[in-house]
Amino acid sequence: MAKTLSRRSFLKGSVAAACTVAAASVPANVAASDGSGQLATLIDISKCVGCEECVYACRESNEKKFPNPEKPFPKMYPPRVKVEDWSEKKEVMDRLTPYNWLFIQHAEVTNKDGESMELTIPRRCMHCVNPPCVKLCPWGAAQQYSNGISRIDTDFCLGGSKCRTVCPWKIPQRQTGDGLYLNLLPSLAGNGIMNKCDRCYQKVAKGKLPACIESCPENVQTIGPRDEIIKEARRIAKETSGFIYGAEENGGTNTIYISPVSFEAINESIEKGRGKPHFSPVKNQMAQGNMLAAAIAIAPVAGISLAIGKAYKAAKKMSGKEDM
Repeated sequence: MAKTLSRRSFLKGSVAAACTVAAASVPANVAASDGSGQLATLIDISKCVGCEECVYACRESNEKKFPNPEKPFPKMYPPRVKVEDWSEKKEVMDRLTPYNWLFIQHAEVTNKDGESMELTIPRRCMHCVNPPCVKLCPWGAAQQYSNGISRIDTDFCLGGSKCRTVCPWKIPQRQTGDGLYLNLLPSLAGNGIMNKCDRCYQKVAKGKLPACIESCPENVQTIGPRDEIIKEARRIAKETSGFIYGAEENGGTNTIYISPVSFEAINESIEKGRGKPHFSPVKNQMAQGNMLAAAIAIAPVAGISLAIGKAYKAAKKMSGKEDM
C-alpha cells in the first residue's frame, strides 16, 4: 500500500523533508520518488461531515494576509471595470471570496445502491501542476514553488484578474482598493488585488501542516508527494469502486478528490457560479497553442513588471525611513 500522510504523520514515512527555509522564504522542497518534488493533498469526500472546522482554521491562519482596502475607491477607466468589494461581507462563507479561501460545497446525490446521500466537499484552489494563473500573469505576481504550491504575491498584484480568467475553475477573487495599483495608476491599473488559497505555504516551509488539514477532526485530507498521493487515490478508488478528480484535469493538479459517486453526478447537483467552482472535466489548458504562445510572450514582460514593482516598493520603503 502506498504511504500517505495523515494530520499526525505529515512529513514522515516516504517523505524526505527539507525543513530549512530558503533565504528568499520559498517553501522547503519535499522530494517525491518521481523527482517532481510536488506535494499533493488527497481529499476523501466520503469522510467529510461538513463541520467547517477547516474553513474557520483557514480564516484564522490567513487573516493577516487578507485585504485591507482604502476607501473611497478610485474611479476606474474605462467605466466597465467594476468594483469588487467584499470588505463589508467578510462573514460570507458559502463561496470563495478574498476573505474566504475555502468553503464547503454541498451535493445531494444517489449512490451505487440507489440510496440518496448528501456529500460535503471542501473547495479551494486546485494548485495545478502547470498553473495557467502563474504562467499567464502579466505582472509576474503569481508564482509556483518547487513543492507545487502556487500563490499570488499581493505585494505585486495589480488586480487585473487575468489569473481568474485563465483558471478553469475561476478560483482567484478580487478585492478593490488594496495593493500596488493605488500608488501607480489608481484609475487605470488593475483595480485591486487577487486572493486565493496559498496552501499555507509559510507553514509548509517549516515542515508544518496547512491549517485546514491540521484542524480537521475527521482526517479528510492527507498530504504527501504527488506520485504517492495518486497511487493512494487509485488504491482507494479500486477498493471502493470510487471516482477520482484532479489527477488528470488541466494536465493534473495537486488537489486530488476521491468520491463514492461520479463527479458528473456531483457536478449536476452542486450550486455553481461566481466563487463556486464546478467539477466538470477540464482539458490541459497550457497544452493549447494560444496559451503557450501567450505564456512565452508574457514571460519577459512579467519579469520586467515584477522587477519594477520590487524597485518601486524598495524605494518607497527607503523614502519612508528617510522621512522618519
